[in-house]
Amino acid sequence: MMNATRAVLRHRAIVVLGVTFVALLVSAGVRSAPSVMMTPLHLHFGWPIATISTTSALGILLYGLVGPFAAALMMSLGIRRTMMGGLVVMGLATLASQGMSQSWHYLLTWGVFSGLGSGAVASVLGAAIVARWFARNQGLAMGVLSASTATGSLIFLPVLAWLTRAGAWLPVVQVVGTACLLLVPLVYWLVPEYPADAGVQRFGEGADAAVPPPPRARARDAIGLALGTLARAAQVPMFWLLFGTFFICGLTTNGLVGTHLISFCGDHGIAPVAAAGLLSTMGLFDLIGTTASGWLTDRYDPRRLLVAYYALRGVSLIVLPWCDFGTASLAVFAVFFGLDWIATVPPTLALAIRTFGVRDAAVVFGWINVGHQLGAATAAFGAGLVRQHVGRYDPAFVIAGVLGVAAAGLMLATIAAAPGKMAASA
Repeated sequence: MMNATRAVLRHRAIVVLGVTFVALLVSAGVRSAPSVMMTPLHLHFGWPIATISTTSALGILLYGLVGPFAAALMMSLGIRRTMMGGLVVMGLATLASQGMSQSWHYLLTWGVFSGLGSGAVASVLGAAIVARWFARNQGLAMGVLSASTATGSLIFLPVLAWLTRAGAWLPVVQVVGTACLLLVPLVYWLVPEYPADAGVQRFGEGADAAVPPPPRARARDAIGLALGTLARAAQVPMFWLLFGTFFICGLTTNGLVGTHLISFCGDHGIAPVAAAGLLSTMGLFDLIGTTASGWLTDRYDPRRLLVAYYALRGVSLIVLPWCDFGTASLAVFAVFFGLDWIATVPPTLALAIRTFGVRDAAVVFGWINVGHQLGAATAAFGAGLVRQHVGRYDPAFVIAGVLGVAAAGLMLATIAAAPGKMAASA
């Protein structure tokens, strides 16, 4: 048993999984940094919260829109080059923002370029790595990689909040930018393009299996590949169901809680470091919940899992504005909301694979993830607007909670229409 465990841990796919995990958590750190920079930027430059929220929304939107094209680039330029390019763009863009003095500088560096770079190191990267390096335990592997987003918050947010304790924002820029650039050589040295390049089979694949690398498309064909896949997927109702529910997923997580929870807690007299601690607690429990979700996805109907996840999330958001914002109530919210923060990713990817097949799954999932980021961008901007005009965040959280319950209802209707468990794709 011990020898078998050692053999598993020595498999090159595990090394690739580990490096990809780190790349995804650094990308998550970049995307979460604006939430702790919001108040310091407002105080330092005098920019309105709505203006700062617009940059967060644009970065989140581009993060999603780039996904399907990044997946297509991974099939043309290669996974390793795409990862390295995304990390370099994120690192240089964030470090360049040290010299900003106008709000459009922030929009350009943290909104446009950081959004484009992080979009190349996102959920579609996890989907591509899992499909290329794992023949079995795909749900568990995707659960681990999905959990890296939560781990990014777990590692970065308390540190970044501590760096802003005196109202400073430059240390945040320096930490996340440097982390991106330091990761580039690790990707170059430790992530082969294909298992065959490292002289191994996919994880869980028999030694006699002969699976040649898929032919690479030319880089200039990436846009056509992404759009052609979208055209085919758009004709299938399941695509729109997953796109719509993932819109609500992004709206309720990255866009609302990830961007505005620290400010929401600040309205109730809770210090930024303590509020960031709530997000890191969510990250810890999502690391558990999303990994468990991957394990469950390998064994149960993904649609039933999604019903439970969206219902739990929706109820949590509806209840939050009515709690006393004491230590106990916020801890309970952090645990329950954290357990399914992005636990929706493994079952959503599983449904994409089973509906569209392994070949198109990464690109289709990239387009589904566009829905996620559109929802996140809507909440990042909309909640800031609600706070500015209404004077409190309560309506934004209640609306998001109602939408979460609605997502559970949509998935439940699908089960009622086709109660049998969806068969795995060949």
